[in-house]
Amino acid sequence: MRGLSVTRARVIGAAVVGVLLVLGAGAALQPRGDGSAAESAGPRARAVSQNGPGQDLGAAVKQAQEHLRKFPADWSGWAGLGMAYVQQGRITADPAYYAQAEGALQRSLKVRPKDNALALAGQGALAAARHDFPEALRLGKLAATADPYLATAHGVVGDALIELGRYDEAFQAIQRMVDAKPDTSSYSRASYAWELRGDTAKAKAALEQALAVSPSGADAGFSLFYLAELAFNAGDLKTAAARYEEGTQRAAEYLPLKAGAAKLLAAQGKTKEAIAAYRAVVARLPQAAYVSELGDLLAATGDKAGAEQQFALVRAEQKLLAQNGVATDLELALFDADHGQPKAALASAEKAYQTRKSIFGADALAWALHVNGRDAEALGHARDAVRLGARNALLYYHLGMIEAALGQRDAARTHLDQALKINPHFSVRHAPLARTALAALGGGR
Repeated sequence: MRGLSVTRARVIGAAVVGVLLVLGAGAALQPRGDGSAAESAGPRARAVSQNGPGQDLGAAVKQAQEHLRKFPADWSGWAGLGMAYVQQGRITADPAYYAQAEGALQRSLKVRPKDNALALAGQGALAAARHDFPEALRLGKLAATADPYLATAHGVVGDALIELGRYDEAFQAIQRMVDAKPDTSSYSRASYAWELRGDTAKAKAALEQALAVSPSGADAGFSLFYLAELAFNAGDLKTAAARYEEGTQRAAEYLPLKAGAAKLLAAQGKTKEAIAAYRAVVARLPQAAYVSELGDLLAATGDKAGAEQQFALVRAEQKLLAQNGVATDLELALFDADHGQPKAALASAEKAYQTRKSIFGADALAWALHVNGRDAEALGHARDAVRLGARNALLYYHLGMIEAALGQRDAARTHLDQALKINPHFSVRHAPLARTALAALGGGR
């Protein structure tokens, strides 16, 4: 479910790999040994080693902690540790790590209050993790001013601008990141920028570049996961399966790859196997997106009680995030809209859209208005959501359903057909509804 994975903002922050490059430097931590900031909701922000994310990142954190006990005045070490805590929070879905990140980053700034671009970028990544994107932008710009060659800073700026819907500026910031450090993190951001604009060929090429420069199984698994996702989102199940499998060979314990494999099983009609695979994933990593997908799959099989258990867990997780300072309005809007809470969905979508005027913010507001029967108001936002040309089936499905509700049959038929052409398996919940609506409009797929 795209909404609960923090839109698809996989580029917010950076891969675990980048953080490990900082921490892996040991005692010789340098300002430019930076990795990019991390994002949990953004799937592209989750890279792991072949030994698994917790083991790899956990070992690096312990190494940094031991180093800092010996050298407590190492400001860059504190900054790197803070960035790693941000990533741990995203990987584990435990927002308690964000408080630790804040402490480490403040310690870095206490040791070196001026010219500390690493700590500023880390604070920007932390703000992004909490979904405070205006603050992430402010801090990212401060970091970029302090060190124009710090790729991490440009990544934070680009990520924040994307979430704020300021795309031209965001793409320029991402280009600066690529120029400063052409690595897995920057190429993956470039890929996402192309994907948002609907150029999947260039998005794929950028991910292939990310894969080509991958220095570890962690980076490779990260890149292969998103190559698989590109294929899946285009309805190419064969290529997606091959990429998921290749990624698993390179990063055996990278759980997003296992979640992708579960999604693939569902698309192939192997429902029992998909449910078992999802259960195995959420038992280890109960990320809201995976829990919601499992719930929708259970609902599709008629297991309403099992589905409601998963949906209750999603809400509990979002409440925990909110209690720990993470804004969850946009993430909850689509979920509530789809799961029987229309008024709550609209309140969340309207609040989020005050700042997050991205295409996904517009889509969430449009869909929340739709489920509240306010389709005339929804239409403009739904059209705004497809303005960049992103080949996202859910966006076109939402637009088509809103047009159908308004009696705009030709437009609705066109956009529902487009959604299913992009990816006939885009949603366990919504793809069947799209086919039903299209047939009622005189189309068929």
